[in-house]
Amino acid sequence: MDDEPLKDWAERRDAKTGRLRAVPVVFGDGPRGSHLRPDAPRAIERWNGYAWEPHALAANLAEARAMLRPEADEPSTPTPTPAPKPLRSGTGKHRKPPAPR
Repeated sequence: MDDEPLKDWAERRDAKTGRLRAVPVVFGDGPRGSHLRPDAPRAIERWNGYAWEPHALAANLAEARAMLRPEADEPSTPTPTPAPKPLRSGTGKHRKPPAPR
């Protein structure tokens, strides 16, 4: 059989335990996208391995993001970006041929 071992599956499932997500608190069939109502309150839910359970409440999207990703609020040292390489001379196949005069 090509089934994966139960041990591997259990490790993968357990790695997701404790994960948090923010769900907008809307009534009825209202919009549930976070970008549609950023001022709506959010329910923070935690994955317990079997189901999402209530964990906390946030007043709006900004507060919910701060709860979900606290490391994003901390200032980090900027990583140096490599300097762009100048174009070399030549007529590579990807270059546009000069327009006829």
